[in-house]
Amino acid sequence: MYRVMIVEDQKMIRNLLEEYINDNKQYQLVYSLAGANQAVDILENETVDLILMDVQTQYKENGLLAVKKIKERQPQIKIVVVTSLVDYEVLQLAKKVGADSLWYKDGDEKRLMQIIAETLKGKKIFPNNPPVVEIGTAKSTDFTKGEMRVLRCLVKGMSYADIGNELFIEVTTVKYHITNMLQKTNLKNKLQLALVASEAKLVVEINDQ
Repeated sequence: MYRVMIVEDQKMIRNLLEEYINDNKQYQLVYSLAGANQAVDILENETVDLILMDVQTQYKENGLLAVKKIKERQPQIKIVVVTSLVDYEVLQLAKKVGADSLWYKDGDEKRLMQIIAETLKGKKIFPNNPPVVEIGTAKSTDFTKGEMRVLRCLVKGMSYADIGNELFIEVTTVKYHITNMLQKTNLKNKLQLALVASEAKLVVEINDQ
């Protein structure tokens, strides 16, 4: 029987994940937590076979940072990142920190349980791309890589000049990308663009704690 830890701050989703695990006789739920840091602390002295780890947990604790710390100490633990964040960088970071697989929360129970079973066998399962979301009248796939880099900075509240310095591009290029995104989305201004992108979880700022 595989020992499982769940780390998820949204109570409804955590309860749902608990049901999935408890309904399967192959798994034993030993911990269900709201915070990533607590998981790291517990696993200093104990171990589990599998962790279902959210990206943004209680008190904005960084689940991906927790994955990195846990994998450094106990690389044998299999970790499936579970997230509703469609930011492409989240997918890339999950791979970088050593997660074994990733599942988007809009997926169904059957797929999650398949991913868990295959991950425990040693497979790494990551989608090629995040789910597509709507941003105004556009789809997330309509944005170019350059536009996404600018949008990421815009969501952080950076000025045109700051974005230019951050990305090593001219201010005119920053404005060009923002104008293109506003035309694609039919949104009124850069503030609305940033808000809609943030609400859709297309671009997120992950706490480094």
